[in-house]
Amino acid sequence: MSANLTTKYIQVQGVEQTFKTNKGPFVALRDINLTVAKGEFVALIGHSGCGKSTLLNLLAGLTTPTQGSLICANREIAGPGPDRGVVFQNHSLLPWLTCFENVYLAVERVFGQTRETGIRAESKTQLRERTDAALAMVGLTPAAQKRPGEISGGMKQRVGIARALSMEPNVLLLDEPFGALDALTRAKLQDELLQIVAKTHSTVVMVTHDVDEAVLLADRIVMMTNGPAATIGEILAVELPRPRDRIELAEDSRYVHYRKAVIDFLYTRQAHVEKQAA
Repeated sequence: MSANLTTKYIQVQGVEQTFKTNKGPFVALRDINLTVAKGEFVALIGHSGCGKSTLLNLLAGLTTPTQGSLICANREIAGPGPDRGVVFQNHSLLPWLTCFENVYLAVERVFGQTRETGIRAESKTQLRERTDAALAMVGLTPAAQKRPGEISGGMKQRVGIARALSMEPNVLLLDEPFGALDALTRAKLQDELLQIVAKTHSTVVMVTHDVDEAVLLADRIVMMTNGPAATIGEILAVELPRPRDRIELAEDSRYVHYRKAVIDFLYTRQAHVEKQAA
């Protein structure tokens, strides 16, 4: 595990999230306490409706918690910011722009104007170089001038990842970015993500439904209890050396152990809790 787990880079403290509905208040999350170290890869996993995406949206600053606080790099998360790049399952690309232009928009937004820290705006040449570098990182240089309608689903997700990385965020937030892809494309992008994270040393929080994906990618797996009023049920440290190779890990006894532990929590223990509550 490459991250220093003594460094509390992200802190989620006593977070609760309640939504108003026609049937009254709905408690999506309760008593969420979590720390993420700088450079750590954390996977959030659980059944549908357990609040994984709700927690990710809170970290992104897209919503505000009903109770509790969220801190990143010693600053309270009070809204979206370029320090946190987000990639959704839906790539959210602008269809009338090329791949290059979709990424360039983000680059221009972050680096094309003088920032609060006093860092001067970069030139258009520098902005284009940043855009080219981000596309090259995800292997999309040949498709730079194509529009989203002209490329595959996997390539669209690569553009989304490139757009997030182009802002040089301190934290990469991924909400099931490979969930809608076929198995082979998904595996390829998982391997590419491993390489990108190794290169950028990004802090990553990723929502997934896929047990194998969580074990392959993460340093720790945060297992959520079933909703409503979901909370963190257990956190599993995945002590597998990096770089990781999916073929070698398939027969690794430690990989099998971690995989079994997650499956046991999700499909045995949570099912037992639901049966008792019925």
